[in-house]
Amino acid sequence: MKEAYERIKRAKRIVIKIGTSTLTYESGKPNIRKFDQIARVVSDINNSGCQVILVSSGAGGMAMGKLGYSEKPSDMRRKQAFAAVGQCELMYMYDKMFSDYNCTVAQVLLTKDDIDEPRRLINTQNTLEALLEMDIIPIVNENDTVATEEIEFGDNDILSAYVAKISGAQLLVLYSDIDGLYDKDPHKYPDAKLLPVVTDAGNVSAAVGGAGSNRGTGGMVSKIKAAQYANAAGIDMIITNGKNIMTLYDILDAKAVGTLFTADIK
Repeated sequence: MKEAYERIKRAKRIVIKIGTSTLTYESGKPNIRKFDQIARVVSDINNSGCQVILVSSGAGGMAMGKLGYSEKPSDMRRKQAFAAVGQCELMYMYDKMFSDYNCTVAQVLLTKDDIDEPRRLINTQNTLEALLEMDIIPIVNENDTVATEEIEFGDNDILSAYVAKISGAQLLVLYSDIDGLYDKDPHKYPDAKLLPVVTDAGNVSAAVGGAGSNRGTGGMVSKIKAAQYANAAGIDMIITNGKNIMTLYDILDAKAVGTLFTADIK
């Protein structure tokens, strides 16, 4: 465990995943204070010399607020239309907030084919590397306007693990609506206890967590899968609550925050 925290302190490239429930209110309207907090903290971390890639959900949730819907549509055509509307709103908020801190952001939309197909994977890696070299913060999301499978990446949890691997990141941080991984589902059992460290993500039961919020699609199942993938690639991963993005400072100072899934380092 000590070795994992030492690796985190030395991290020079990190991937941060932000969930829909962190970015929006129940109405689907943007949580402006949260967007500002993300932009401020990530810009500061980036200014310190630690490169940051942001994987952001929220397009569907933002579309709910923009279009006045109380829930996401169920048919694929309208889901994709929602994503098209919401992605504009999402990037508008990020561009506006990051500009206040003199940081430039770029939109990167991916499908699973961009990860699985070798030529497209190389193009994706080259684009991310070029953006980081130019001191631009990539903001990655699944390209839901063209994706045909239902939730290919599990509310971007799996996507963030893929991005961490292909970009050569040393740390993945998942900000969610839960404090971390518990020994049993905290929504059902009030006496559930937070697990500060998990050394073998492969042996974690998916039954400890439930589904995501009405505005998101992920749950603990996809986060555990992300941890398994990231850890197998030698990347430490932390799940923590998105209520306070300021904890990113504590994380990079190797303080205990949320649940740390330690990487498989041979």
